[in-house]
Amino acid sequence: MISRLMEDFEQKQLARYAGVQGEDGQDHTEGPQSRLAHPAFRSGDTIRVNYKIEEKQDKKAGRTLFADKKFRIQAFQGVVLKRKRSSLGGVGATFTVRKIAAGGVGVERTFPLWSPYIDSIELISRGLVRRSRLYYLRDRVGKAARIKQRK
Repeated sequence: MISRLMEDFEQKQLARYAGVQGEDGQDHTEGPQSRLAHPAFRSGDTIRVNYKIEEKQDKKAGRTLFADKKFRIQAFQGVVLKRKRSSLGGVGATFTVRKIAAGGVGVERTFPLWSPYIDSIELISRGLVRRSRLYYLRDRVGKAARIKQRK
């Protein structure tokens, strides 16, 4: 009983974010691109995530509604360290990306796969790795942190 409720909930959430056909037969996509258009990527791949960041409003303007908020797109490019709950492709699927910022400092960020704040995901290169969790890259510096490319 509970598993059936969970399946129904996941289907409704995917329909909400993914742009699938509804009961009326119309394609309910958000914007020009379907949410199912993310490229297939896995651990070791280099990707660029374009995500929306809310710009701060003037304090004089006071309280603003969600529709009045301004967003800008910022790119985060790096290596995929892990994917969680991705086998089902469910609503709770997340992935972690690591990049080396200015000064050689490593920055990791975890993104929900079906977040409305993700504008697009671009696959830059495919990596040849034999693990699903690449935590060992945290200890590597420079050339030792490189990943071979898949052909």
